[in-house]
Amino acid sequence: MNFRIQALNNQEFEPLFELSDVELEKLGIKRMIVDENPGYPCRVSLKDANIGEEVILVPYDFHKTNSPYQSRGPIFVRKGIVTKVFKKNEIPIMLNHRLLSYRGYDKDGFMKEVVTEKGIHTRGVIETIFKNPEIEYIHIHNASPGCYNCEVRRVD
Repeated sequence: MNFRIQALNNQEFEPLFELSDVELEKLGIKRMIVDENPGYPCRVSLKDANIGEEVILVPYDFHKTNSPYQSRGPIFVRKGIVTKVFKKNEIPIMLNHRLLSYRGYDKDGFMKEVVTEKGIHTRGVIETIFKNPEIEYIHIHNASPGCYNCEVRRVD
């Protein structure tokens, strides 16, 4: 079973870095300088930001579906980062050291499978969830804060 992890598109966020802190605040966004690592997981690179890097904390609609499971939540994005394209079955190192929530959704955006597991088990969890033929995609979240990390899709 093959899959691909998908990071968010950097082009959605680049214009936000040009705004002033006051303008960002009006949009519910906060500019920050990273002061610990790990701690600021970027959803464009799927890599923890380095100490001293500029990031923005953005309220993001990550599950745009016409179901009760549509969702929005906070995500970090690093400044000047291009979207990381992952190879088939490649898993970002950022996931390894976190407790994760894996949420499998059907074609209508309804959650059908949920697993909470240490990130070092990501490959096995993805393969297990995708054994259910109803599952179209998986969202991976940080379990404790509940923040969205990335989406996983089946590939040939």
